[in-house]
Amino acid sequence: MRTKSLLSLFAVIALVMLGTSGYAGDKPAAVYGRGANQFSLATGSPGELGLLKVLAEAFGEKDNAKMSWFKAGSGKSLQLLKDKEVDMIMVHAPAAEKQAVQDGWAIKRSLIGSNEFFIVGPANDPAKIAEAKSAVEAYRRIAAAKAKFFSRGDNSGTHKKEMDLWKKAEIKPQGDWYVVTEDFMTATLKRADQEKGYFMVDSSTWVADKKDVPNLKILFKGNILLVNTYHALCQPAGATPGAATAAKFIDFVASPQGQKLIQDYGKDKYGEGLYNDAAYAKQYDK
Repeated sequence: MRTKSLLSLFAVIALVMLGTSGYAGDKPAAVYGRGANQFSLATGSPGELGLLKVLAEAFGEKDNAKMSWFKAGSGKSLQLLKDKEVDMIMVHAPAAEKQAVQDGWAIKRSLIGSNEFFIVGPANDPAKIAEAKSAVEAYRRIAAAKAKFFSRGDNSGTHKKEMDLWKKAEIKPQGDWYVVTEDFMTATLKRADQEKGYFMVDSSTWVADKKDVPNLKILFKGNILLVNTYHALCQPAGATPGAATAAKFIDFVASPQGQKLIQDYGKDKYGEGLYNDAAYAKQYDK
């Protein structure tokens, strides 16, 4: 009986320490707010670049909430939501998001904003992608020249977009020129800089980190295929302890106050915003 009581006590302690559903076997990258209403969120770029902190703290003050952020690309974030290890996600993988809603393990899919992808590379542009007429042609030029190209290879939204472009180009990338990092956006960008290769980076990361990658420049941008729309999704009601608070956070991000924070984020530090709001993103939301 004593052993059973101790096990029960440990279980209660573990639940109290966790506070809400979370990334099993890992600690959050950050915790924002001090409120009683706890919830967890998985995302990549918005967390890495600080936008999530601004949104979470504003929401926390308004709704007495505390967010645990788990750093994960879109593919991993979707899996965490499916496994009920987080209460909500912010991702850019439209087809997978729609399937998640259709399958019933995600709800409240909401457009929250966008950025776009740039293809960056060394100034001498060995594959001459600056002369390309489309993103698909740029990829074909890189493959034909066997110019070094860096891929995250991590099933993130960026990786999914990259693989879609290779598919449209009818190319299966392989060989010494094609380098898979299995790493996040900023780390892969910096490696491309060090080794003077090509990489497809989101515009938000580029604005924030371009000063740290002097060997790279934007060589191709502006194609509709490179626009990157972000959506928020959360657990069905009652599926996880923080599902209700997560749903309220989605409403906050979509509200005029949340959208204004997205519009303005980065302007004070970089002279330009890192993200576009949902109103702008809507024209690209397919």
